[in-house]
Amino acid sequence: MTTTTRSADRNRDEGDNRQEDSDDGYEIDTDPGRLDVGLVHHWLSTDAFWALGRSRDTVERSIGGSLNFGVYGPDGGQVAYARVVTDRATFAWLCDVYVAPAHRGRGLGARLATAVRDHLAPYELKRTMLATLDAHELYARVGFVPVPDPERLMILSSER
Repeated sequence: MTTTTRSADRNRDEGDNRQEDSDDGYEIDTDPGRLDVGLVHHWLSTDAFWALGRSRDTVERSIGGSLNFGVYGPDGGQVAYARVVTDRATFAWLCDVYVAPAHRGRGLGARLATAVRDHLAPYELKRTMLATLDAHELYARVGFVPVPDPERLMILSSER
């Protein structure tokens, strides 16, 4: 897998491209112009339990306000997605991690989470969080741990 980070991440130094070579033909890229937004919307709104029914407008706005990671197969087509909401100084939230069913079981989820972790490392963020229902083991392999004091966390949610 090749991991490419592009200068489209407007707050990173120009020319900061990191490459991770692998012979399986998959590539991770942070270029938002390369994303297949229609496909990402389809995945999230029809197959991701946390985003079922999410509108195309909401997906487009979320992409516009996030650092995006696309995974592309050997044929160049998009096969996975993740986004990070961050201030690039203190905090990040990893969300909307999705791997297309035909590409699951190849370690792409872990590789995607690793690429996110490595991309965020230079920012020296105090905290990167995520929520998961069933992928705790996958994220633990990348370094995520349970929240040490969940009693300190609160949310303001539109879901009541």
